[in-house]
Amino acid sequence: MAPKKKKKSDTKKKAELQRLQREEEERTRREQEEAKIQAELEEAARLEKERLEQEMMAKLAAKDRERREAELAELHSLEQKFLSAEQWKIDYREHAKWEHYLSCDENPDPTVLREINTFMSLWREDQNKDIKLVMEKGEQVLNLIEKLQLLLLDASSNQITEKEIVQYQESILELQNMLHEKYNGATEHLLKTACMYEDSETGNMHAVIKDKNVTFCIWVNLKKEVRFESHVFCDAQHGFDLPKSLAASSVAVRILHTHYDHVSPLWLQCQSVPKLEVLDSKELTQESKGDVEEPGEEGNKANEDPSMPVEEPSVPAEEKTCGRRKSIVSFQENISSIADVNETGEEAEKQSEISDVSSLSLVQEPLMQEETSEKEEPKPDGNIVDLQQFVPVGGVYHIDALQVPYQVKQIKGWSMVELRSVGLEAYPYPPEEAEDGTHPPIEITLRLSDNVMYFTTPVVARWDPAGQQWRTDDISNITYETEKKNITFKMRAFYTVALLQDAHINMPYQGWQLQPTGTDEALLIVTTVFAVIQIQIKVSEHLKAESVKDKDWSLYLFNGQKAQKLKITESSEAFSEEIEEDSEFHSTIYHMLKDFSSKEAINKVETASFLFIDVVYQLLLTTRVLMYS
Repeated sequence: MAPKKKKKSDTKKKAELQRLQREEEERTRREQEEAKIQAELEEAARLEKERLEQEMMAKLAAKDRERREAELAELHSLEQKFLSAEQWKIDYREHAKWEHYLSCDENPDPTVLREINTFMSLWREDQNKDIKLVMEKGEQVLNLIEKLQLLLLDASSNQITEKEIVQYQESILELQNMLHEKYNGATEHLLKTACMYEDSETGNMHAVIKDKNVTFCIWVNLKKEVRFESHVFCDAQHGFDLPKSLAASSVAVRILHTHYDHVSPLWLQCQSVPKLEVLDSKELTQESKGDVEEPGEEGNKANEDPSMPVEEPSVPAEEKTCGRRKSIVSFQENISSIADVNETGEEAEKQSEISDVSSLSLVQEPLMQEETSEKEEPKPDGNIVDLQQFVPVGGVYHIDALQVPYQVKQIKGWSMVELRSVGLEAYPYPPEEAEDGTHPPIEITLRLSDNVMYFTTPVVARWDPAGQQWRTDDISNITYETEKKNITFKMRAFYTVALLQDAHINMPYQGWQLQPTGTDEALLIVTTVFAVIQIQIKVSEHLKAESVKDKDWSLYLFNGQKAQKLKITESSEAFSEEIEEDSEFHSTIYHMLKDFSSKEAINKVETASFLFIDVVYQLLLTTRVLMYS
C-alpha cells in the first residue's frame, strides 16, 4: 500500500503546481492587458494634450500675426525717440560751437583744422620748458583729445564724413605726440639744471611732480657712487634698483606715469557701441512677415557683433610718429566701410596703377602665392598681447634711462651751459656690444593708482615701437602685492610698460537689475564674480521707488521673432520653453510686458523723455548685460 500512497501524493503536487502556474499566467496576462490599456489611455491623453496645446499655440500665433503690424508700428513710434535724441545731440554740438565762438577764449575748436593747427604751432614755438607749465598745458591738450574722441564715438555715419574722421584721427595723434615731446623737452631742461637741485644727503638729484593726469619722477646720478643700489620716490612710491654698471655712470632715470594711454593703437582708444538703425514702419512690417514665414532664415546674422574691432596688423615703423600715423588706416577700417562697392572699372584700374610693388608681385605670380599658402603657417608669437582679450588699465609707465647733459655753471653771476641740438638722449642699456646675459636686469617697483582695481595679477607688458604692439617677453620675476598695491618686476632693458587685465574677467555676469530710485532716476546694478558695479542713471522704468520683490520677477524669452513669458522660474532645475498660463505671444518684449503692466506704468513709458531712453539704450549696449548674463 505504501507505493500507491506515494504515487497519489506526487500526482497531487503536480496538479497543484500546474494550477499555480495557470494562475500566474492568468495574472501576468491580466497585468499586461491592464498595462496595455493604461498605456493606450496615457497615449490618448498625451495626444489629446498635444492637440489642445497645438490648437492653443495656433490660436496664439494667429492672434500674434493679426496684431504684429500694429505692434511694430507702435514700436516704430517709440523708436522715433532715438531720432529725436540724435537731433538733440546735433543741436547741442552746434550750440556748444556757438557758445565757444562767443566766449573768445584761448581754447581752439578741435574740429576746425585751422584752429587746431594754429594752437599746435603756437605751442611748438613756445620755448618755456617748465615742467609744471607743461602739465597745465597738457590738461588743455587732453581736453581737446577727449572732445575729438567723444565725437568719433558718438557721431553717427550721416553726421560725420570720412574726410572728417581721418582729420580728427590725425589731430588726435599729433596732439598726443606733441604732448609727449613737450614732456621730453621739459625733462631735458630739468636735467641741464639738475645740479642746482642736488640733495644734501645723497648728493644726487631726485624729484616728484604730479597732478591728476601725470606723475613725473626723475632721479639724476650726480655723485656716481659705485655702492648705490636703489632709490624709491617717496611721494609716488615708485622705485628702481640700479645695476652697478650704471651706478658709476652719468645717467638719469625717469618714470613718467601718464594716467591715460597714448601708446596703444588708436582703435583701442576709440571703441564704440553699435548704433541703432531705425527702420520705417513698412520695412519693419515686411521684415517681420519674412521672419514669420521663414523663421530662422536670418538668425545667424543676429549673432554678428559689428562693434568688435578687428585687431590691427603689426606694421614696422621707422619713427614712432610715423608708426602712429599708420594706425589711422587700421582704425578707419574698424569704424566704417571705406571700400566703395559701386566702384567703376576705371576707378579700379586707377587703384591698381598706384598699388605698391608687393601687391603687384602677388598678382603677377599666383603660383608663388599658392605655394606659400600650402606651406605650414608660422606659429603665432605667444609674447604678443592680444588686445581683443587684454586691455591696459591704469595708464602707461614710461621708464627711461637718460644721458645727463653738461650741467649749468655759475660764473660771476652768469649761468653758463653748453648748448647741444641733439635733444633728450637715451642711455643705452644694455650696451649694444654687450653679450646676452652679461648685464643684470633692472628691477622696477610701481605703486598702483588708488582709483584702479585689479582683480587678478595684472599682465606686465612692454611696448614694441617697431611692431606697434605690446609684448610680454624680456619681463620676468613679477610679484604683485594686493594689500600694498605694489607690483615688482625685472626688465632686460628700459621700456615703456603697461599693466593689462583680461577684458572679460567679469563675464559672464552673475546678474543685473535696473532699479528705480525716484522720478526719472534709476540704479543699474551689475553683479560679477569679483565686484558689484552700481551705475546711477536717469530713467523711468517702474512707478514704485522701492526694490522689486522676489515674487514679482518673471522670465521672458525672445528669439527675434516672438516674445513669451516662461512658466519656469530662476530656481527651476531645468530650462523649458513652456509658456506661462494665461499669457500670449507678442512681436516684441515691450508689448509682452504691457500685458502685465498697469495703464499708469505704460503711460510713463510712452511719455518718457527721449534723452533718458537714449541713455538707457547706450548704457545697456555698453555693458551688454543681455549678452553676457
